[in-house]
Amino acid sequence: MTYDIMLVRVQPGLTLQETLDRLNADFNPDADLPLLRLSDAQRDEWDRILRRVSRDIGSVESAEYPYGLTLETVGPPGRVQLDYCGDTTHIEIAYRHPGPAALEVMELAYRIARIVEDESGLTGHDFEVGQPTRTGDPGKAAARLSGVSDWAQHHLS
Repeated sequence: MTYDIMLVRVQPGLTLQETLDRLNADFNPDADLPLLRLSDAQRDEWDRILRRVSRDIGSVESAEYPYGLTLETVGPPGRVQLDYCGDTTHIEIAYRHPGPAALEVMELAYRIARIVEDESGLTGHDFEVGQPTRTGDPGKAAARLSGVSDWAQHHLS
């Protein structure tokens, strides 16, 4: 179970929600995932994202899989994973950050989301707390992450 932030390439003439509705309408949970087929422009976006996150955030590990590209932060304040598929990107944070640690990791996640927005033109939204990543408050997201993390530690351990 992870805290998820989504970034999407909003289709011309559509809202973020309309774009998501179209993506979800095409989703088949029983089908195999489509193989990653990035355009040259998308590959360039990924390279810029990877370089900038490494420069602005710090050391990351990256890998390429048949279905997407991924990067993970290395070191404090905690692991943040980004999965890039060209027109969609997901940021995942494990529910392991109660209290003040949650703010540090959410500030990191929002910085990464804003880098992705800058370098790719994708639009980010944190549906966990109902706010855009461009203008949203990482503190609000941290309160949610902290609350669920605390609950999980007390009830699932």
